[in-house]
Amino acid sequence: MGILSRASYVIRSKVNALLNRAEDPAESLDYSYEQMRDELQDVKQGIADLTTQKKRLEIQKRKLEENVEKHNRQAREAVQQDRDDLARKALEKKKSKMTQIEELEGQIAELNNTQEQLVEKKNKLQNRIEEFRTKKETMKARYEAAEASSRVSEAMTGVGDEMEDVSRSIERAEERTEEMEARAEAMDELEDSGAFEDALSDKDSIDRELEGLSTNSEVDAELETLKGELGKGESSNGDAAVSDEEVDDELADIEAEIDSDDLESDLDGDGGSGNADLDEELDVELEESESDADEQRN
Repeated sequence: MGILSRASYVIRSKVNALLNRAEDPAESLDYSYEQMRDELQDVKQGIADLTTQKKRLEIQKRKLEENVEKHNRQAREAVQQDRDDLARKALEKKKSKMTQIEELEGQIAELNNTQEQLVEKKNKLQNRIEEFRTKKETMKARYEAAEASSRVSEAMTGVGDEMEDVSRSIERAEERTEEMEARAEAMDELEDSGAFEDALSDKDSIDRELEGLSTNSEVDAELETLKGELGKGESSNGDAAVSDEEVDDELADIEAEIDSDDLESDLDGDGGSGNADLDEELDVELEESESDADEQRN
């Protein structure tokens, strides 16, 4: 195979592939149907032209037949008048016309046969066209149903070209949304950390921090004042109050013990030396209790 032949073959194959991809079966069927209808119309037109030509020959034949009758009468009149020469000429014309009539009859017969064949072909073609039309509509319906089913399947699976564009749009929108959400969170975090200076304020971060501390101190002072007004007391004094109560309880217990010891001493009758010992023990325990209370207060 030469270079030109190979190039021609490759070009034809490429063009054929492009045509196959671009071909719409429904449109192709409609086009074929219209082509067959055009062909049927051409056959009908041919039959009409053939019939017209046959009619012309038949008219011409009738005129020749009329001339034959005329020449026949002329020949008889010439014989009656003893004009054999005129009768001979009339008969010669009659013979010529009859020859022409025979030729016309042959042509008319041929046209008639051709007409019958064309009519038969026309009927077959018409029946074929009707069958093709029914099959065409059936094939179009099947193709449209298959195409619709394919589009639905592509839409459900997301593999179609249009659904692919929709999926990509959704992905881009999600990516953009996540990016904006991350950016918003980053801006909030930077703003809370004081990384961004207020464009309308001339204070720096130290000034704002000091103001925050001052505000917290004022709030704490106001809170303590409110607690004092309500009789709650300060938080630090709460611990001291609890310690004082514990000390009072211990002192009460010591006094109860002392009273018990005094009662036992009186019952035993030990005298003044026992009382002196008890006073010394009482003083020691009181000092220890006071020192414990002082430590708890501190």
